[in-house]
Amino acid sequence: MKIEINNTVLNYIKEGTGNPVILLHGNGEDHHIFDKLIFKLKQNFTIYAIDSRNHGESQKTEDYSYETMAEDIYQFIRKLSLENVSVIGFSDGAIISILLELKYKNTFSKMALLGVNLKPSDFKKSVYDYLLFEYEKNKDPLVKMMLEQPDIELKELANIHVPALVVAAQNDIYYRKTFQNIVKTLSDARLKIMREHDHGSYIIDQDILYPDLKEFFQ
Repeated sequence: MKIEINNTVLNYIKEGTGNPVILLHGNGEDHHIFDKLIFKLKQNFTIYAIDSRNHGESQKTEDYSYETMAEDIYQFIRKLSLENVSVIGFSDGAIISILLELKYKNTFSKMALLGVNLKPSDFKKSVYDYLLFEYEKNKDPLVKMMLEQPDIELKELANIHVPALVVAAQNDIYYRKTFQNIVKTLSDARLKIMREHDHGSYIIDQDILYPDLKEFFQ
């Protein structure tokens, strides 16, 4: 389905019944990374899986910023009059979720933040250097966005009071202290480490988080 908001058109799917849960994918992906997870979650929740602007079948724009993408999702929620809505954000999707909740407090009932960072400096040095090499080679604006954004101060997270489940991979692209600091600063959060996984291997085309997410959201 398509929806026009915030001067752009977003592509999304709606499946299932129950309280609404929004799914937000990572950089360079689309909502299909969640297909296996959606198949299970839709038994308990109404799922809204969205392609972010400049991704998937959503409109391509000149605006590449997490703040704008967060505003897109806020306006999506408002336009569809969603209430008691929770979010599962992976990587870029988790950044968007945090920025939205910081700007519009208590928009979400609960937040699952998977593989999230607050600043480009949270990347392990080898990963950052690789992204820099890729950008210099291809000039991909999505890669440029990761190299320059977001710019969230850790102390800002103390202003978020909704329950949060933070998930990190044992072999993530971000430093472990990033996730530990986020959980310590959020007022109501717990950390789950996915052993023997990398940044995306536990969520992309996987449903292994389903039991944890179902328990968290219920």
